[in-house]
Amino acid sequence: MKMEVKIKKLNEKAVIPTYGSEFSAGADLYACEESTVTIEPHKTVLVHTGLSFEIPEGFAGFIYARSGLASKKGLAPANKVGVIDADYRGEVMVSLHNHTDIPRTVEPLERVAQMVIAPFLKAEFKEADELTDTKRGTGGFGSTGTK
Repeated sequence: MKMEVKIKKLNEKAVIPTYGSEFSAGADLYACEESTVTIEPHKTVLVHTGLSFEIPEGFAGFIYARSGLASKKGLAPANKVGVIDADYRGEVMVSLHNHTDIPRTVEPLERVAQMVIAPFLKAEFKEADELTDTKRGTGGFGSTGTK
């Protein structure tokens, strides 16, 4: 299934997202920087893509790490998953965090993240005095693994 997502280049050097293979879920986002960006150990830098998107209503763009960049360079989105709402029209930037103890670099036009366009449900939150009981109940983190 395909959908049209309009893109506006905010910088003539910006690269339109690409899919790495026929069945890739995420489209690669590219750094649109004038020069190499250095990310110091345990620091975060906003990397420009030079693009803005018109994501259809009822969908959002979810920004995930590229597995190669994360595993080989230790660079991944600082917020783990970025969310691009359908009504946002500003530049999409990737908040890359260096999880290593050494400086890492991002080159101009390097693939820095991937974006998945996915539908979501808008919740209608309703206050209640009681919630239905379940087997798990109020068991917190790790409670499903205990016997």
